[in-house]
Amino acid sequence: MAKILAIESSCDETAVAILDGDCLKANVIATQIAVHEKFGGVMPEIASRLHCENICFCLQQALDESKMKFEDMDAIAVTRGPGLIGCLHVGLQAAKTLALLYKKPLIPVHHLAGHIYANEYVGKLKFPLLCVVVSGGNTELVYMKEDMDFKIIGETNDDAIGECYDKVARVLGLPYPGGVPIDKHAKLGKHTYDLPSPHVSDNPYDFSYSGLKTAVINLVNTLKMKGEEINIDDMAKSFQDVAVAQIVNKAVMAAKEFNVKQIVLAGGVSANSYLREQMKEKFDGSDVELVIPPLWCTTDNAAMIAKVASHLYKMNIFAPLDLGVDPNWKIDHYKEF
Repeated sequence: MAKILAIESSCDETAVAILDGDCLKANVIATQIAVHEKFGGVMPEIASRLHCENICFCLQQALDESKMKFEDMDAIAVTRGPGLIGCLHVGLQAAKTLALLYKKPLIPVHHLAGHIYANEYVGKLKFPLLCVVVSGGNTELVYMKEDMDFKIIGETNDDAIGECYDKVARVLGLPYPGGVPIDKHAKLGKHTYDLPSPHVSDNPYDFSYSGLKTAVINLVNTLKMKGEEINIDDMAKSFQDVAVAQIVNKAVMAAKEFNVKQIVLAGGVSANSYLREQMKEKFDGSDVELVIPPLWCTTDNAAMIAKVASHLYKMNIFAPLDLGVDPNWKIDHYKEF
């Protein structure tokens, strides 16, 4: 069984993990949330600099926790994309340096594949399956006919759902990241505000969140100008109902059309309690098994990168040391670099 050291630095978490076969020996994460909170979102330049400061400490901590050495590894894996270009570069350069220094093969991993395969820490994936990938930078429906076979059947035409949550939270005066505070306020509110349900005409599985985001911002600003009180709980509830309904309704349609055995949640927004409740309501008791990742798997981490790398290692998919990052890398092109 392969011993893999994996690095993740696509956004605002510096992460290193060591996977020995099926045993996760270390999973180290240095988060930057507290730094970016005052800006209401991730500042790419600051994030890149913090990755530079954190990466060596994370590597050493992972070795200490695993009681292993770089020499013990069979391969070095790293997130190549998608993500913030400067952040990706930090992780890739660290991985390439280790691969060169210790003469280990380099495995490039797609970030979203990592989120999907994080579910293997819960149990075995059963194909064909549908992946609902929802995060700050991505909103996609991915059909998998078999292992490591990805087909994007739907994606956002504009904003990702996580980005939409953050922008709405900001206009409501809630802290960053916006997912948790909106979810909490929504539990206390009622659906009293009329917000548009986006319609995407070309592909029934595509998403759109820019219109919903703009509608909330305009409504909040209009109410402020009129001097009317804004009920944050009700606004959060009204927004979340519409935002989550898009995901759930399209997932139900796709699961039926593609006759899948499993439907898998993946990405940061999969931690949302309302999304989990709605998905359970739709799929509990059906022929489709719903797989929901543990909360620790929903945030960016290197354990998920190591899990994908273990599959790529068996497939002998390795990259040359002149590999570059790709911030717009598509999951169905994960073999192309």
